[in-house]
Amino acid sequence: MFIKRGANGLHDTWKWVIGAIVIFLGCQLLGALPFTIAVFYKQISANGVDAVASMDESTLMTTFSKNLTFFLLMFSFVVGTLTWWIWIKYIHKLSWTETTTSRAAFDWNRAFFAFGVVGLVSVVTTALGYYLEPEVYIWNFDATNFALLAVIAIVLVPIQTTWEELLFRSYAMQGLGIIAGNRAVPYVITSLVFGMMHIFNPEIAKMGYIVMIWYIGTGFLLGTVTLMDEGTELAIGFHAANNLFIALLVTADWTAFQTDSLLIDTSDPTADWTTFIPMLIYYPALILLFAKKYKWNNWSQKLFGKIDVPVLNNTYDPQNTSSL
Repeated sequence: MFIKRGANGLHDTWKWVIGAIVIFLGCQLLGALPFTIAVFYKQISANGVDAVASMDESTLMTTFSKNLTFFLLMFSFVVGTLTWWIWIKYIHKLSWTETTTSRAAFDWNRAFFAFGVVGLVSVVTTALGYYLEPEVYIWNFDATNFALLAVIAIVLVPIQTTWEELLFRSYAMQGLGIIAGNRAVPYVITSLVFGMMHIFNPEIAKMGYIVMIWYIGTGFLLGTVTLMDEGTELAIGFHAANNLFIALLVTADWTAFQTDSLLIDTSDPTADWTTFIPMLIYYPALILLFAKKYKWNNWSQKLFGKIDVPVLNNTYDPQNTSSL
């Protein structure tokens, strides 16, 4: 059982609570320092100390080129992932395998299968959108800029998305499940919080809070596949492909990713009930595909059932924990 693997006798509640805070701040605060320092240095060097008082989000995002800005933003997740690794290894005494899957080893074939499916859907839907409404897109291909973007994105975007999965579908899922003694609490809370974490994305400001349905729905999708498949492999593959192909294929001035992508979307989007028709078709289809391929069963127990958490004894046998 995936959640239960985190209960190794050292599963004190305080470790999970403080750990979630440490892992989050390790990425969003410590990891953001290189970007923040670089922007401040560039602005002060060019415009003097007074430039600091007039800095806003637009200044942060336009001080450097798109590729350098993208690199610095993505680098914060490298720091966040290292923070997660240090905390689970030295505080929880858990391994990569114990925190990511119920299997004897992380199943990379599962991750690559999910990546391939989502990547194919992303390419097909983008091409279809361009074919149906070419007037709303600008062809933005520049060989040098795109090649650099591809290198940055292929290396760092999977780290960014994996950090999010390690925080929500691994750390928070296991911690909340062990604390609550059931699967329902981590399933619902991690899905809702994951969605709410995107509330400050520029898409929300552009189209309204109704778009939160997408993000919360995605949280429930990822929570479902993690609990039903007893591991994070499918969630990690889905998330990596989703964000990577967004970064490479299409951007707009109202999206979270500002990159030198192949296309720029110039449309003025709005959100209503029809906005969610693709999600209501695509997400259930993905779940059915995974369920058929990996022979999922016992849905009620896996999504909402109780967990028999071992007694907390704070004893640790290193022979029972594999190297991370």
